[in-house]
Amino acid sequence: MSLKTDLEMVKDELTSEEKFFEKAVVTEKFVKKYKKAMIGGVVALVLFVAGNIAYTANKQNTIENANAALSKLQSNPNNPATLARLENLSPVLHDVWVYSQAVANHTTSKLETLTNSKAFLVGDLASYELAQSSKDINKLNAYAEEQNALYADLARVQSAIILMQEKKIKESHEMLSMINLNSPLAKVAHALMHYGVK
Repeated sequence: MSLKTDLEMVKDELTSEEKFFEKAVVTEKFVKKYKKAMIGGVVALVLFVAGNIAYTANKQNTIENANAALSKLQSNPNNPATLARLENLSPVLHDVWVYSQAVANHTTSKLETLTNSKAFLVGDLASYELAQSSKDINKLNAYAEEQNALYADLARVQSAIILMQEKKIKESHEMLSMINLNSPLAKVAHALMHYGVK
C-alpha cells in the first residue's frame, strides 16, 4: 500500500512539474511572439514619461523667467529689453503689464493696441477704459453692445449720466432700463431713474 501511495505521489509530482514546464513553454512562446510589441510599449511609456517631465520642467522655467522679468519691470518700467523678454516668455502677462502701465499713465495709444489682446480680460478692460475715458456715448454704447462685455451695465450707467447732464432725460431712462434686474448696478440704475433728474 505504501508503494502504491508513493507511486501516486510521484505521479502527482510529475504531473505538477509537467504543468509547470508546459506553462513556462507557453509563456516563453508568448514572450517570443510579442517581444517587439512589449519592448515598444515599454520604450513608448519611458519616452512619454521623460517628455512629460521635460515639458513640465520647461514650463516651470518659463514661468520663473517671466516672473523675474516682471520683477525687473516693476523696478524699472522703462526697460524695453525686459519688456520684450516678458512678451516672448508670457504674452498674456506682458499684456497685463502694458495694460496696468497704460491705465496708470493714461496712455490711450497703448490701450488701443490691447483691445485685441489674447487675454480676453485685458482686451475687454482696454476696450472699456477707452470708451469710458472718451466720455463719448456712442463708444460707451458700442462697448455695452459687445456680446461678452464685462462692464456693459457700467457703461450704460455712464451713458445715462452723460445723457442726464445733457438734459436728455427720456434717453437716459431708456438706457437705464436696459440694465438687467439681476445686475449689481440695478439699484444704482433705479436710483438714477428716480433721483437723478435735476
